[in-house]
Amino acid sequence: MNNNPIGVFDSGLGGLTVVKEMMRQFPCEDIVYYGDTARLPYGTKSKESIIRFSRENAGVLVRQRVKIIVVACNSSSSYALPALKKHLKIPVVGVIEPGAKKAAALTRNKRVGVIATSATIGSRAYVKAIHKYAASVRVWGQACPLFVPLVEEGWTDTPVTLAVARTYLAPLKKAGIDTLILGCTHYPLLKETIQQVMGKGVVLIDSAREVAGEVQRILEGRRWLRTRWGRGESPRRRGRPASRIGRHQFMISDRPQAFEKIAREFLGRDIRVRVVKPGSHST
Repeated sequence: MNNNPIGVFDSGLGGLTVVKEMMRQFPCEDIVYYGDTARLPYGTKSKESIIRFSRENAGVLVRQRVKIIVVACNSSSSYALPALKKHLKIPVVGVIEPGAKKAAALTRNKRVGVIATSATIGSRAYVKAIHKYAASVRVWGQACPLFVPLVEEGWTDTPVTLAVARTYLAPLKKAGIDTLILGCTHYPLLKETIQQVMGKGVVLIDSAREVAGEVQRILEGRRWLRTRWGRGESPRRRGRPASRIGRHQFMISDRPQAFEKIAREFLGRDIRVRVVKPGSHST
């Protein structure tokens, strides 16, 4: 299994924040990414739809023989994680628990804010997760439904985005939080704008690093972490590098041109994207 790729899925391109961190931490690992761009945003969908979409997305990755699945969508992590863990034979990692644990450890005044989609805020998943680590912490949640379409359109640094951020974040500033969880993997792409609105005194929690750490813990525990060339992949062949460089595959369900443009800019490398419809590959 150590030679199999890591699988990541999200409702769109936000999960690339997790992919970028794993590329940095696991340069030898192959990664397969699936973005369900045809059905985003998930944050406005029902719990039943989110669970169904998530199982279908996982099915796409299972067909790629992945060894672990990262659910890089907070809405899916809020509602679908138990169902995925029940039906899949490989490990499944969500994005809520690692971010909540980090926030509980970092807050100084015991006031934590969470910005996320309406579905994630409605699930109270972050509140429950934070209180598991620090019961005395007060948590303020704020749904920011316009953030996802702004990111998907590439509007990460515009006057419109700044105005929207100021409106959404005003209640959290008034509450005096000192730690803010970016509870959607799209939101780190707006990190500079969010930090500008909240001020330098507020710590922003981007779950990507914490999620990568959890993936490393699981893979090391099973001896599945890839750190060198696998069987049949000799580095001695002329022209091959001394250490293996992971291969990265990107699949989406719609709008490949828009995805490619933003993904190339964010990852800083050329990528190829292919369209795969999720419906017939559920698990």
